Amino acid sequence: MEDREQRLKEVARIAVTLEAQTGCPAQLLIAQWALESEWGAKPAGNNNFFGIKKSDRHKLCCTVATREVVDGKSIVQNLQFADYDSLEDSCRDYAWLITCGAPYHAAWQQYLNDRDLHTLIAAVARVYATDPNYARVAAVIASQGDVAQSIADARQEIPA
Repeated sequence: MEDREQRLKEVARIAVTLEAQTGCPAQLLIAQWALESEWGAKPAGNNNFFGIKKSDRHKLCCTVATREVVDGKSIVQNLQFADYDSLEDSCRDYAWLITCGAPYHAAWQQYLNDRDLHTLIAAVARVYATDPNYARVAAVIASQGDVAQSIADARQEIPA
């Protein structure tokens, strides 16, 4: 995966497959992948493309310096992040987190009722990130033409 377009195509194929398996919207997965890893160029630790912090379900982890917003101030903290064997493993854990993880239960249930992607993005962002602009940026990315095209192309490639 040498360039952004190639990385986007690869993650779109995975996102479309996971959407069929879990219901996690491909646009949401891609938006957070792009935002958290600079379009797949800079994962946190080993193959962590979503900035997922270590929890009990993770066997591997690393410590990474990361920017957080605390009391309205941007600071750098050294935090433990999950490590993954592959991009696909990272994406699979992200989809599980959004669709089954306790912090996102209410947001996910609301999405299942109304299928409103932008409401889901906003609800997830409130828990997922400390940056007050996170939801807005994620929504912009989710609505981009190249994201929509990559998802459409991936849906054409994957057999029904």
